[in-house]
Amino acid sequence: MSKHTTHKRTAPSRLGATRLLPLMTVVFIVYLVIGLAMPVLPLHVHLGLGFDSFVVGLVAGSQFATSLFSRVWAGHHADHKGAKHAVITGLLVVVLSGLLYLVSLYFIASPVLSVNCLLLGRAALGVAESFIMTGSLIWGVQLLGDSNTGKAMSWIGTALFAALACSAPAGTALYAGYGFVAIALASTLVPIVGLPLVSRLPATPPSPQRAGEFGKVAGGVWIPGIGLALSGIGFGATTTFVALVYAGHGWGGTWLAFTMLSVAFMVARAFFGHLPDKFGGARVALSCVLIEGIGQAMLWLASGPTMALIGVTLTGLGYSLVYPALGVEAIRRAPPEAHGLALGTYTAFYDLTMGIGTPVLGYIATKAGLHAVFLVSGLSVFCSLPVAWWLMTTPTLPLRANQM
Repeated sequence: MSKHTTHKRTAPSRLGATRLLPLMTVVFIVYLVIGLAMPVLPLHVHLGLGFDSFVVGLVAGSQFATSLFSRVWAGHHADHKGAKHAVITGLLVVVLSGLLYLVSLYFIASPVLSVNCLLLGRAALGVAESFIMTGSLIWGVQLLGDSNTGKAMSWIGTALFAALACSAPAGTALYAGYGFVAIALASTLVPIVGLPLVSRLPATPPSPQRAGEFGKVAGGVWIPGIGLALSGIGFGATTTFVALVYAGHGWGGTWLAFTMLSVAFMVARAFFGHLPDKFGGARVALSCVLIEGIGQAMLWLASGPTMALIGVTLTGLGYSLVYPALGVEAIRRAPPEAHGLALGTYTAFYDLTMGIGTPVLGYIATKAGLHAVFLVSGLSVFCSLPVAWWLMTTPTLPLRANQM
């Protein structure tokens, strides 16, 4: 009897991973492209084009700004045309982003024109990321069922950060050996490989019911969204400015910091991705935000690369489950026919903090120094603790179709 029970408990987990594997592969390919530029784009803009930290933050944040405005559009698209259509659309826009990177190199002698092309490329990448992630997450939840929302979001996120872990050293090596042109070419060609792969995957039909109205859905997910926005500032500060901290101190191994950030994400999501479904998203988010905040504090106080690396790792471990944990709370507050819109709206809060918060952090870095960035981001992360506590102590019933 015990053996039979064990089999019943473990088999669904293996089945879920098998169902998500093709989709995870596509997400891996796309985020391999996204991650190639992550450690080198600040260096290209700052050292190659000669712009200050504010412009670095502006270029990095432009992706998230356009994600903010396209996220709800992507959610509607996934609800009405299906998740597969949304993912394919996103892949095509990633190719466009790579082409704009290439165009920016044509104007390298005119830094203002070049950086504007980069801004357009990053903007296109933001739209693509909205469609790909919203479509992939809805696709995963549909494959595994609503009771495994946290698990689906965690596993898809694992593929994302596995790609970022590989792409950080790859991007650094390509940039060191061949310059930004290698990053631009890879960004154009690699997503083309994903198109035939995703086209073979079985589509899940769009909901036959009327999709939810934005105002009603937003009313159900805005509190989890605020928690996501506040905690996301710590992640944005790390991904955008840690390379400049290493360069400013003359520390080697910038790629290792990005790799450890990604590895920490993967380990936490692979081994603990089921916890939001089991214990509740708010409870898990409360613990994870505390760990992330400690990591940001260590980055603020870091006097050497070892302490900085520990801070980056704790940031990755803590933030790893914040998105799926608060995402479980957002999904539970939305009707089934509007899950795409709910996830798009929820994720838009992250885009808001990255699109606005990252340039603001760049301004702080210019005026007060890079370490001040991590003081501000750490305080922001700790401000999400009362949000998680409120969600944990004030459960809310999901909206139903007749309430829409």
